[in-house]
Amino acid sequence: MTIRAFAGLVDDVQACFACESMAHCHTLGPANGSPAARVLFVGEAPGRFGAGRSGVPFLGDQSGRRFESLLEAAGLRRDEVFVTNAVLCNPLDASGRNRRPKASEVERCGRFLRRQVEVIDPGLVVALGGVALDALGRIEPHGLSLRDGCAQPAAWCGRALVAVYHPGRRALVHRSEALQQQDWRELGALARRLTTEPLRRPLLPA
Repeated sequence: MTIRAFAGLVDDVQACFACESMAHCHTLGPANGSPAARVLFVGEAPGRFGAGRSGVPFLGDQSGRRFESLLEAAGLRRDEVFVTNAVLCNPLDASGRNRRPKASEVERCGRFLRRQVEVIDPGLVVALGGVALDALGRIEPHGLSLRDGCAQPAAWCGRALVAVYHPGRRALVHRSEALQQQDWRELGALARRLTTEPLRRPLLPA
């Protein structure tokens, strides 16, 4: 059922051209990871040198290389997680450069993000940066912020939600490399607990 539901979701994403100022790369498919993954990572948007070319979130650009490095720090493998974005196409400015997705674009793509959470049903959802955290908050409010709650799990939609900084190098202005490495080590420890212990809710803060 999960495989069939995921295939239907991918078909619906491929048919969507609702956002006119996007490069419609529709980055959702088998290369994102296993639909049965216990950990779901949500980034911001495909980049023109990364997923916009490779078709896979965080693959092929500098943010992708940092993501792989941080994933290693967490003790997680790419083939055991699912990686997606708040918006599934590449937002570009008038000069063809990457830009931050508009609130309206995040809102339109929110139905696909909600369905990914429902179909994959992970024990742990990880927001990579503020755009992803906002997009998840549109599905269900969570009260988390990067500044005050980085790497701290919260209960959300019957599972754990953790916010960490986006793997792009700009995040180093706000949080040092050493602290980010520590965030991901803690994230990895939580992911392993959620994988080995059968009940999710007791692992969450009261």
